Amino acid sequence: MAIHIFATGTSRGIGNAILDRFGREDVKIVGHRSNPADGDASIVADLSDPTAPRRAWEQALETLDGRIDVLINNAGVFEAVSIDAPDAAWADAWSRTMQINLQASADLCRLAVLHFRRHGGGRIVNVASRAAYRGDSPAHWHYAASKAGMIGMTKSIARGYAAENILAFAVCPGFTMTGMADDYLASRGGDKLLADIPLGRVAQPEEIAETVKFLALDAPPSMTGAVLDVNGASYVR
Repeated sequence: MAIHIFATGTSRGIGNAILDRFGREDVKIVGHRSNPADGDASIVADLSDPTAPRRAWEQALETLDGRIDVLINNAGVFEAVSIDAPDAAWADAWSRTMQINLQASADLCRLAVLHFRRHGGGRIVNVASRAAYRGDSPAHWHYAASKAGMIGMTKSIARGYAAENILAFAVCPGFTMTGMADDYLASRGGDKLLADIPLGRVAQPEEIAETVKFLALDAPPSMTGAVLDVNGASYVR
C-alpha cells in the first residue's frame, strides 16, 4: 500500500525538490502552494490566514482518499524587519512570520497527530533552520525564533506520542540555493558568508529533499525526536 504524504510549501526551492524526490518513490504525495498556478494540482492555501491550515489539511485528506501517513511542514517566509521599524511594522512582521512559520505548522501537526491516532500512527517531518540554534541576522530575530519554536514543538510531539507510533523529526538546513537564500547571500556579501561554511558551498535543495525523504520513509522509529543538520558544518552541535 502506497504511503500518502502531504507536504507544504512545494512551489519552489526545497519544497519543489521534495516533490521531485518523492516522485521517484512508491508514494502518493500532494503538495501545497500559496497562490494558484496553471497546470499545478497542488492545494492552494495562504497560511497567513489562521483558517487556512485546517482547510488545506481537509483538502489533502480528500485528495489522498481519506488517509495521510506523513506530514511535511516546509512552508515558510524569510522577511527582514529592522529594530528601527515603526512599532506597527515590527509587530506585523513578527505576527506574519510566526503565523506562517510556526502557528500554521503547529496547527497542521495537531491535525496530523489527531488523524494518526485513529490510523495506527504516522510521521511528521518539520523543515526548520540552522537559525533555530545559532540565530540569524539582526533583521531576522523573528525568523530564528519561529524556527526554534518548530524544534521545540517537534521534540514535544516525539516525546508525547511515540508510544502511539507517531514519530516526529526535524531538518535544519543552513543556506540552501533557493530564491530566499540567493537574495540574502547577495545582500550580505556572498563570499564572506561562504567563507563561514567549511564545505565551501551552500546546500542544494536536492540534499535537503534527500534528508526529508529518509526521515519520512526510512528512518528507524528509535530516531524519533532527532534533528538533522544539513549546513556544510557551518554550525555543529
